[in-house]
Amino acid sequence: MTLQQKLPRPAVDAIAAAVDWNMASCIEALMDLVKIPGVAWPGFDREPLELSAAHVRELFLEAGFPDARIVRGFGDGGVPGAPAVLAQRPAAPGFPTVLLYAHHDVQPAGPNEAWWTPPFVPVERGDRLFGRGVADNKAGIIMHLAAVKAMDAVLGSGHGLGLCIFIEGEEEAGSPTLAGIFEDQGSELRAQAAIVADSGSWGVGTPALTTSLRGLVDGIIRVRVLDRALHSGTYGGPVLDALTVLAKLMASFHDDDGAVAVEGLVSTSGNGLDMDQDVFRHDAGVLAGVELAGNGSLTSRLWTKLALSFVGLDAQPIATAGNVLLPEASVKFSLRLPPGSDPNQAMEAVRRHAAQHTPFGAEVTFSPGTRSKPFTVAPDDPMIQSALWSLETAWGARAVKMGVGGSIPFAAALAEQQPDCSILITGAEDPDSRAHGANESVHLGELRNAILAEALFLAQLHVRFF
Repeated sequence: MTLQQKLPRPAVDAIAAAVDWNMASCIEALMDLVKIPGVAWPGFDREPLELSAAHVRELFLEAGFPDARIVRGFGDGGVPGAPAVLAQRPAAPGFPTVLLYAHHDVQPAGPNEAWWTPPFVPVERGDRLFGRGVADNKAGIIMHLAAVKAMDAVLGSGHGLGLCIFIEGEEEAGSPTLAGIFEDQGSELRAQAAIVADSGSWGVGTPALTTSLRGLVDGIIRVRVLDRALHSGTYGGPVLDALTVLAKLMASFHDDDGAVAVEGLVSTSGNGLDMDQDVFRHDAGVLAGVELAGNGSLTSRLWTKLALSFVGLDAQPIATAGNVLLPEASVKFSLRLPPGSDPNQAMEAVRRHAAQHTPFGAEVTFSPGTRSKPFTVAPDDPMIQSALWSLETAWGARAVKMGVGGSIPFAAALAEQQPDCSILITGAEDPDSRAHGANESVHLGELRNAILAEALFLAQLHVRFF
């Protein structure tokens, strides 16, 4: 059973032909973007971010957006944030505006030896293109660029639909100055619908519309037990080193099943959709014999329950470790929050837990970091059926409405700023894209279908108001 046809078949075929005609240049543009290692994390060179934003701006100028410029917010003390790109085509009278979002910054590459090929050298292998940021989220930029070009080719660039392109430059760093951009540019970001191209499909060949996202809080916990390092033979026994104390504290954050055990944090139930455990283990690369943590359905554990990870540790490296008792050690935590959670309350719950569960009276310091709200699409959103039709027509397969365990700060912020805006989350990723990890890739067939789905959605929205 398919959804009701929204566009005449000849129009669908014409848009698909336009997408296919332009795919080679899209892949080339994506490869050029992957070569720019723009990381917005503190301590990384900012020049690649500036080059990346300038390159994205040029892409949209060439695509016929006369008003494409670099914008940025400002952080504490007036420090400028990473560059974002804002490009606009105003709507004709009586036509709506659609906001198209992606981000051009990427995660750090991590150890080069973990990659099959250099992370910032795009390599095409079979039906996949590899490179850091190729899926998360430079494919999203190409989705918007190519979808607009396809629609322009069929409807003409003078169509009445308003388009606002917003390509953020610090999403992977937690969007620290996004609030400032909304404050300065909020009126220009107003739209009746938004396509957030930072998600993906249920699996290769099965499209999906993302209807919920978890929120995020993170920070650093440091424990200190000594005012200096000590000889482990002379003093070991009565005194535990800081790393051992920190390990005991870290273990207290989960129960014996691996579920988060922090007082004051709650999870919610899933949406009834579930996935095959063997498929999940394969997609995630879980080693044979390793048990899965938590309880309930896999989808609830991924989308609507808490997930707390320790993602970084500061202690003495093994290569230079002497037989000493470490005076201090630190860990960075990352806590994913289910829909309905308050990030401020969650941050306080983690701080309180660390203070109450640090053993042996060790000194503990808690440094809060990022806060991002969860997101849930309104179940009666009038744009959902149009989006599902576009996805099913592009893929030729039934679409799934799914949650995603990750966070997109922009989606939650936009929902708060513009509660009447229909926020549709899609993208070109699939379960094997390995976003944030080594050997990140995008399936080129999925990218083509994602472009087509977006172009069809925009075209049918234009026809509805024509």
